[in-house]
Formats: sequence, C-alpha cells, structure tokens
Amino acid sequence: MVGVGQAADPLTSPDHQRLSAVQLAAAAAHAALADTGAEAVGIAEAIDVVAGVRQFEISVPGAPVPLGRSDNFPRSVANRIGAAPRRLVLEVTGGQSPQHLVNEFAAAIAAGAAGAVLLAGGEAISTAERYASAADRPDFTENVGGDLEDRGYGLDGMVTASLMAHGLAEMPAQYALLENARRARLGLSRTAYAAVMADLFAPFTEVAAGNPLAAAPLVRTAAELATVSAANRPIADPYTRYLVARDKVNQGAAVLLMPVSEAARLGIPRSRWIYLAGHADLRERDLMARPDLGASPAAAAAARHALALAGLGVDELSTIDLYSCFPIAVLAVADALGLAADDPRGLTVTGGLPFFGGPGNNYSMHAIASTVAGLRATGGHGFVGANGGAMTKYSAGVYTTTPTGWTPDDSPRLQSDLDAAPAVTEAEEAEGAATIETYTVRHGRDGRRRGIVVGRLTRDGRRFVARGPADFLADPATEPIGTRVRVHPTGLANEVTLD
Repeated sequence: MVGVGQAADPLTSPDHQRLSAVQLAAAAAHAALADTGAEAVGIAEAIDVVAGVRQFEISVPGAPVPLGRSDNFPRSVANRIGAAPRRLVLEVTGGQSPQHLVNEFAAAIAAGAAGAVLLAGGEAISTAERYASAADRPDFTENVGGDLEDRGYGLDGMVTASLMAHGLAEMPAQYALLENARRARLGLSRTAYAAVMADLFAPFTEVAAGNPLAAAPLVRTAAELATVSAANRPIADPYTRYLVARDKVNQGAAVLLMPVSEAARLGIPRSRWIYLAGHADLRERDLMARPDLGASPAAAAAARHALALAGLGVDELSTIDLYSCFPIAVLAVADALGLAADDPRGLTVTGGLPFFGGPGNNYSMHAIASTVAGLRATGGHGFVGANGGAMTKYSAGVYTTTPTGWTPDDSPRLQSDLDAAPAVTEAEEAEGAATIETYTVRHGRDGRRRGIVVGRLTRDGRRFVARGPADFLADPATEPIGTRVRVHPTGLANEVTLD
C-alpha cells in the first residue's frame, strides 16, 4: 500500500461545497496519489483497476436517490484523476467491503493478475438529506457509461421476509437483539450493561475529538453516553442515539495498492510502503440460525487467522481499529482477542462510526488510511477489522512497516469449519409455549414503541421472531430474557403474549 487519502465536506463547515459521493471519493483519490510522494500524473496513468465501495443509496433495492448518482461510480472517479483503468468494479453491500477489497486485490497483485489498484468510496448522505427538497438542490447525476463489473447488492440471508415482517429491516433493531443476548449470557442487568457500552465508547469520543475529519468531534463522558436525554434519545433497546453509527456524513476515502516492482519503477519512496501481512474474509450464519446470538465465531476466527498469518500476537499490535457500528461489533471481537475496553492503545484509530462517522459501507477505508498514516509515523503493526450486515460478514487485515511477502490465507477451510457447526432451525410460523431468548423495543420519534422478541419453542427448541409486549419488554424492573410466553401466528407475523 503506497498511498492513502481522506476527504470530508461537513454541512457545518463555512467551506461546505455540496460535494457528491463521486467528488468526495475523487478528492480522497487525489490525496492518495499525492500521498505516494511521487509524480501524481505518472501514478494515475499506471492504475490498472479501480474498485468502488457501493454507496448506501444503491445498497438496497428501491432506495431513494434524491440528488441523482453516477451510472458507473468507479469510472467517474477514475475520470477525475486522469486514470484509464482496464477494469472497473463496484463491490457488494456491507461494511466489510474496503478490507475485503484490499484482501482480494492484494492477492490479485501477488498472482500477477493486477497492477496498480485504486480502491475508493464516498458518501454525501448529509448533503442529500439537506438538499433533497431544496429549490437549489445540486444534481449529482452522471452518465459516463462504459464497462462495469457490478457485483450486485449481496444481501442474501441478511434481510429476510420474516425479519422484515417483524420490524427488523433496519440494523439498529437487529444489533439490539444481539446486544441483549450478550448481556444475558454475561448475566448483567440492564443498568450494568449500559455502563459497559458507555465505558467502551467514551474513549472513542476522545479520538474523534482530535480527528479533523470527524463528524462529531466532541468528548463525551461515559455518563453522557449512558443517560437518556433529548439529544440522546432511545433508538432500540439497549441503544440510545450516541451508541449507534452516525451515517449522516459527507466523507470519502481511498487507498492505492501496487506491486513492489511498480512502486520502485514509479519512484515511490520506500518510506511510504506499508505491507499487508495478514488477512481473512469469513461469513457468519444468517441471524436466525446462529447458536449464540451474542457472539460472532466468524469475526473471531477472521481476526485470529489474520494475526496468525502475520505471525503476530495481539500484544504486538501498535494500532487497532475494530468496526464500531454498535458496541457488540467491537465487544465480540475484543472478547475473542482478549482486549479490554480500556486498552491503552485504544480500539479505534478514527473515533469510530458513532463519532468519527459511518459513511455507509466505506468506514473501514478511513480506518485503513488512518492505520497506514499512523504506522508510517511510528512503525509497527496495525489491525483493522471490518464488519458487514448484522455481524454477518467480517474481513480482517494486519498492516506492517516490515517488508513482508504475500501469504495466501486459509479462509475457505475456516469457512467450511464454521458452516459445519450445528445451526438453529427457525419456525417462521410459531405457535405454542415458548421462552424469550432475546428482545428489543424500537422507539419512534413520535414516542411510539414496538416490541420484538426472538424466542425458542418449548416443544422442539426451534427459534422464532415475533412481536412482543413493548411495555413489559421496556420496563427497567423486568428481565424479559428467560420469561415463559405463548406465541401464535397472526397473518404475516408471529405475536407473543405473556404466559
């Protein structure tokens, strides 16, 4: 990796330029070219592949695109930097995308199947929301055409009809189910677990406060993060607003990979070179099939394998960035690696998704760029963990200043082992006596609440999702998990009543 770049166009800045996702990604790409320390035109002309991270507004079918978009995102970026790549790729949905693309194209470079590769992504979500109905709204439509390897949405198994019918189409509610399952496994009360989440994220705010690209550069105490207020309203139990990814941002990031021989030919100083020493890409079972809803064996295995491939222990890392869309995404990997929330190295290099910002699927491109910049300054080794879906896809990378040859990973074998483990069977239409396994309550801005339960049928142990009694589930004096209930189907959804 020879060049990294980041860009931001916050609404609050007096210099706000109303940049599109393409323009933000292109600004980051220009910065990555300059970051090589070599002549930018020559670097741009050497780019063989441009791979783009899919924007949120084209990540699910039928999503609104209020200001328009490019019909070929990677080509639009390439055109702006003077590159004429042989191959253009638009990646699938998911926050694993940036690290997965690094892993994929590093392998392609090592195999001689690619030369210089630019990876880029950008989001203008704040601008799109602000100007969607404005009389002077910008038009981000670009019809550039040309070849494009569009890999599609990649949503298989991540959002099912059953989950959607019960109000689980959005990630905060799905993660809340996982978070409460972890709390129950640890035997913690609601209050005690709220403190765990707040203690985890308070140090993240300190990192964000020192990052000029952060969307929310404010130091917040653990007490502020844990306390419900007008600004920190409930989202989905146990989450308040400050504990979830902040996707209303305008940010872009890009990284440049190439063979050592090409870096030498182009005159890129060796002080800019960073090596990918370890890597892994694994997929978790679909949510309803997981034996333990409060853990992620796939993420744990990916993190461990990337470190093993690099020949490093956790204690040898200089920097760490664990994907932080919600607390459990950090905690599940920290659990597996034996990392404490107050590790003096920190668990983020940017400030994390709730505070630095969660620019759609592209957050980890910022984490990689920040890791590279940090390692150049201090030396050592850095870990980046990238997560997609409801802890569904996990890609890990270990970066180092030490010259390191390419080593293929063993992810296919690890994936086979994960897939061979016993799975839980789902009852899409559930009826009879049951026990609550986990739950959440979705809170609307208008004060309305919707209870959602995942439970197990008493007679055969099959798992189901159902609507549940919001007042009971939200009552701080109750512990819903383990409660006996009755479930019955009602049209497209199941419904739980107290037994």
